[in-house]
Amino acid sequence: MQLVCCKTVSLTIVRKAFLSLALAGLLAGCTNSYVSPVEVTRFTGQQTARLGSGTIAVRSAPGEPDGTLEFSTYEKAIATELERLGYTIVPGQGAAQVAELRFGRYVQRPGEKRSPVSVGVGGSTGSYGSGVGVGVGIDLSGPPPDMIDTELGVIIRDNGTGAALWEGRAQFRASQNSDYANQNAAAERLAKAMFAGFPGENGETVEVSPEG
Repeated sequence: MQLVCCKTVSLTIVRKAFLSLALAGLLAGCTNSYVSPVEVTRFTGQQTARLGSGTIAVRSAPGEPDGTLEFSTYEKAIATELERLGYTIVPGQGAAQVAELRFGRYVQRPGEKRSPVSVGVGGSTGSYGSGVGVGVGIDLSGPPPDMIDTELGVIIRDNGTGAALWEGRAQFRASQNSDYANQNAAAERLAKAMFAGFPGENGETVEVSPEG
């Protein structure tokens, strides 16, 4: 009887150990995250000498909402990079140039088409900023996680004539369990990549790695 008892205890321990390892493996799979490079495309006009200096205002593109928390997040990220380039940020009509911005956040669930559902802290949605404002939680019950596409577009114009001096577009994809599911982090990453090597070559498309 003692020998049988020992075998029973051993089998129970083995089963518990196996279940613990299996559970750990599942959780490890759920925590895998993904972040793509930022794809950046830039266009320059004929007056490149004017870029990177003087006064500039940051505002939403025509037809896009402003004054929201989402807009403020991207406005701050862009203003930081413009100041780094040598611009002086000023409000309203007093600026020599204006940076018009558009942004969008999209969720693509496994096996589904991309859906314009905002994520994180009130992300703007739809085509460059249109849509609703609901949060989407992280479900660790099973892989794979939702994927988030974040896009940013900026056009720098002469504030008097409206002529376009420069345009940049940036986008990347990240899993919802990554650091870049946070809208502040995503906005900062897009702005840094967009203005890296400013103004860039006309019509060029480059990729900036997550570490870049």
